[in-house]
Amino acid sequence: MNLQLETKNNFKKNVMTMKKLKRRERVDGWLFVTPFVISAAVFFIGPLLVAFMLSFKEYSYLDMISMFEAPWVGFANYLNAFQDSTFLKALLNTSIYSLGVVPIQLTIALLLALIVDSNLKGKTFFRVAYYIPTVTSTVAVSVMFMFIFKTDGILNRILAIFNLPAYNWFGDTRLALPSIMMMAIWSSVGLYMVIFLAGLQDIPTSLYEAARIDGANKLQEVLYITIPLLKPTIFFNLVVSLIGTFQVFDQAYVVSNGTGGPLDSTMTVVLYLYNTGFRDFQMGYASAIAFILFAIIFILTLIQRKFFGEETEF
Repeated sequence: MNLQLETKNNFKKNVMTMKKLKRRERVDGWLFVTPFVISAAVFFIGPLLVAFMLSFKEYSYLDMISMFEAPWVGFANYLNAFQDSTFLKALLNTSIYSLGVVPIQLTIALLLALIVDSNLKGKTFFRVAYYIPTVTSTVAVSVMFMFIFKTDGILNRILAIFNLPAYNWFGDTRLALPSIMMMAIWSSVGLYMVIFLAGLQDIPTSLYEAARIDGANKLQEVLYITIPLLKPTIFFNLVVSLIGTFQVFDQAYVVSNGTGGPLDSTMTVVLYLYNTGFRDFQMGYASAIAFILFAIIFILTLIQRKFFGEETEF
């Protein structure tokens, strides 16, 4: 009888101890995530909700009223954006920029990753050399390219050797945007190369060995093993690259001195958003442009997920 009572008491004590441990784990967990929750609420969720509210209002810092007192305008800011010729030009420029940069950038990055993943002598040096532009300040890269592309710069001097005419790269409406695209490809290809390299090193070498036994050549290995098994990495790089190109701002700002010139040829959506919000002080309209850009990126990401987002098992 005493033994049964003692066993029952021990069981109750163990249950109480387990409950205390679980409660302590919950408290510790909340204490760990509290700094993140507070910073996310203050610096991300709060501004996001305020910006969403402002996108339905007509508000300027010069109105001398608070944003909560600003008049509601419904979807007028969104509708005005699609009747604004400068915004449409910025959207066209950004789309051309993205369509030009993303495929070239990822193709070069994949080729470089395949090269530095091979048995190339001195491949560590090449990995570092290709990655250095990524850690260089975008403004510094932009200034460097402005020296290269100016009318008496290095590029025009090289063209002169082949008796080709000199161009005003950043002053010509046909060449300004492609010049920025070249700059973007050069400066960020190293980042995507490193991500591709990580994906390549996850592919089991036994698959390549089996393919060689079956008589596959290098091209067949890339087409039938590397590319299919690299789909998750391609999807990740594609999404990140597309988001980055649709948010291009600094290169266009530095090259055009914030004007998007010449004749809006380098005006991008984010540059126009910045000028609308912080130069013209139309915060409601700028917020609507930001959410239109968000919707475009979100839809394009879903489309990419449809084609490249399937899980790969090996």
